[in-house]
Amino acid sequence: MTRQLMKGNEAVAEAAVRAGVAGYFGYPITPQTELLEYMSKRMPELGRAFVQAESELAAINMVYGAACTGQRVMTSSSSPGVSLMMEGLSYISGTELPAVLVDVMRGGPGLGNIAPAQADYNQIVHGGGHGEYHAIVLAPATVQESIDLMVDSFDLAEQYQSLVVLLTDGSIGQMMEPCELPAFKPMKTEFPTWATNGAEGRKKRILTSINLDPNAQEVENFRLMRRWQQIEENEVRVKTYFMEDAKFAVVGFGSCGRLALSAVRAARAEGIAVGLIRPITVSPFPKKLLKEFSRKLESMLVVEMNNGQMLDDVISATENSLPVEFYGRMGGVVPFPDEVLEEIRRVAKGGLDTTGHPRDRWLTRMAEKGL
Repeated sequence: MTRQLMKGNEAVAEAAVRAGVAGYFGYPITPQTELLEYMSKRMPELGRAFVQAESELAAINMVYGAACTGQRVMTSSSSPGVSLMMEGLSYISGTELPAVLVDVMRGGPGLGNIAPAQADYNQIVHGGGHGEYHAIVLAPATVQESIDLMVDSFDLAEQYQSLVVLLTDGSIGQMMEPCELPAFKPMKTEFPTWATNGAEGRKKRILTSINLDPNAQEVENFRLMRRWQQIEENEVRVKTYFMEDAKFAVVGFGSCGRLALSAVRAARAEGIAVGLIRPITVSPFPKKLLKEFSRKLESMLVVEMNNGQMLDDVISATENSLPVEFYGRMGGVVPFPDEVLEEIRRVAKGGLDTTGHPRDRWLTRMAEKGL
C-alpha cells in the first residue's frame, strides 16, 4: 500500500469502492457532498450503479430495494438528510437487510449549519426510526480509521443482516490526512438464499417489513433482539489510552475523542494521572468495559460536541458508581483541546459538586462563561 493525502469524504468513498460496493444512491448535502461527487465519477468508471436521487426519501428507498438483491449497497447524507431517511432505515432493519449509511454530522437542530457536530448520536445510536431495532454504529476519529471502518461496515452488515452506520462529522469529512487505502475486494458473484435476484427456475422470494400478525411480529422482534445480543457479545470496539495508572478518565467518541487525546497528553505532561476511553462502536456501546473501569477510577469526564447524549449511556453503564462530569459544545462549535484540558484540571483537583445531573452542572458553568 502507498500513503496518499486524501479528504475524509473522498477517502470513505474510495474505501467503499474497494470494499466492493455495487450500488450508491444519494442526494447532496453539505458537509458530505464530496462523497456523493466522488461516487458520481468513480462508480460509472467501474460499471457500477450510481444514482443521484431526487431526495433523501428516494435515496433510502432505492437502497432498500437494491439491498434486497444481496448486493453491497450504501448511501450517505448529513444530519437533516438522515432525519428524512428514518422511515426507510426502519424498513431496512425490519426486513433484515444488510445496508450501509454514512452520516457526516453537522450543527442543528433544524437546518442548522454546515459546521461539525455530534448531535445525531441519539437519532442514530438509539434507533431513530419507528419500532424496535438497533443499528451497528461505528465512530472513527481519523481519516484512516474511517477507511478501515468503511470496509468493515459491509462485512458486518452482511454477517448480521443489519444496518451499519459510519458516524463521522464535518471535521473528519473535510479534513485531509495521509492514509493508506486497502486492496480491491472482488465483486460478489454468489448471493444469499434470501436474495431477490431473479426467480427463473426457482420459487419467488418475498422480502418485506410488513407483518400484520402481532404474534408473528413479536417472534420476529425477539429474533432481532437475540441477534443484537450476539452483536453486543462479539463486536464491541474501543480504544484506551494511558489507562494503566489513570485515576480518572475522559470519555469521548469520534472527533471529540481525537481532540480529547491531545488534552490528555498535555495533562499527562503536567503530571495528572488521566486516561482516555474512546468508544469506536457507540452501538453496541462498551458497557462492560466502562463498568469495569468505574470500579478502578475516581471519576469520569465525558466530552462531546452535543448536549450530553453519550453522557446518558456512560452514566447508565457505570451505574452511578462514581462521579461523572460533562463538557460539551453545541451547534457546530468544536471545542479546543485547551478547553478540555481546563476541564481535566478541574476534575483532577477533586472535591467535585456531584449534586444533580452532570448536564445541569455543565449548564450552570457555561452560563457563568456567558453562554
